[in-house]
Amino acid sequence: MALTLSKRADGIVQAEIRVMTIECEKVGGINLAQGVCDVGVPQPVARGARAAINDGINSYTRYDGLTELRKAIAGKMKAFNKIDADPETEVTVSAGSTGVFYCACLALLDPGDEVILFEPYYGYHLNTILAVDVVPKYVSLSLPDLGFTTEDLERVVTSKTKGIMVCTPANPSGKVFNEAELKVIANFAIKHDLFVFTDEIYEYFTYDGTTHISPGSIPEIADRTITISGYSKAFSITGWRIGYSVCRKQWADMIGYVNDLVYVCAPAPLQMGVAAGILELKPAYYEQLCGEFKRKRDRICSTLKQIGLNPIIPRGAYYVLADASSLPGTDSKERAMYLLERTGVASVPGKAFYHGEGGENLVRFCFAKEDPVLDEACRRIETLRL
Repeated sequence: MALTLSKRADGIVQAEIRVMTIECEKVGGINLAQGVCDVGVPQPVARGARAAINDGINSYTRYDGLTELRKAIAGKMKAFNKIDADPETEVTVSAGSTGVFYCACLALLDPGDEVILFEPYYGYHLNTILAVDVVPKYVSLSLPDLGFTTEDLERVVTSKTKGIMVCTPANPSGKVFNEAELKVIANFAIKHDLFVFTDEIYEYFTYDGTTHISPGSIPEIADRTITISGYSKAFSITGWRIGYSVCRKQWADMIGYVNDLVYVCAPAPLQMGVAAGILELKPAYYEQLCGEFKRKRDRICSTLKQIGLNPIIPRGAYYVLADASSLPGTDSKERAMYLLERTGVASVPGKAFYHGEGGENLVRFCFAKEDPVLDEACRRIETLRL
């Protein structure tokens, strides 16, 4: 019998974000495809990690993270997210927010279960549930307002549906789910007895007076919500892989055990760096961060609108979807490649965020770049003059 890949491998392909990053490297271009924030690590975070290394905090940690970080997260959750969490039993630190979502899926879902994704979705959410043999069900957000209805949810739910993923602020759309929308999701989750998985990694990036609301802060669904976040984006430490989940002990125990099985623990000194950042950085840091990124958002959106790649103005996160239908090509990949070849600026084809053909006229740009880099990218894009 010939050796073969697993059946699971049939559904796993390299993420389009990674593909476009490689294509960008080939031409020495400017990468606005991958969500790598390059605006600098805050000094308390870097200093905390260095101190931890020097102090010998370099061994395995408890399976769910260092006490210092779990306590810091619990304090932050109460103050910012309006969620009470016991740091001893309800906080799990893992290898990034994607890592903890994988652990949560392994702990709470069985093969054949279904999870609802709003599309445009984040590709790693889809790939994670596929990797654990869970079936995705899709609810398309209407463009350009990114709305949905209860009827949209009811059309896809079945007796096998066990969860719904709420990414807010959302990658790739920048949608921030408001209170009314979250109440619709809460009622739906209660009616159909679903877990509510969240991805709130961009919780500090909101614009135009928009407020981030954690689904887990809604009392009616607190017991069924797995709140997932991290500091990769807010602290510009995407390569550190420090994420966490917060949920009731009855779910957190198994998520932690799976985390131990898959990752053992997140890097010990980097956990201390993140803890230092949470404790030392004041609200003014996050307010300044929002101000800087709003300016970056306005810069790229103005450029895109000027040349006819009309943007869907994001209310949060640091990505913008743009209408690329005026670019040459039969699909979003060809349009993204045309943009790269003509300008040296990499974007992500919209098809990376849809299971069907919904994204073929879209491309996504990341504007989490230092000002000189973003300015040069905008200058290059402006040369298209469609």
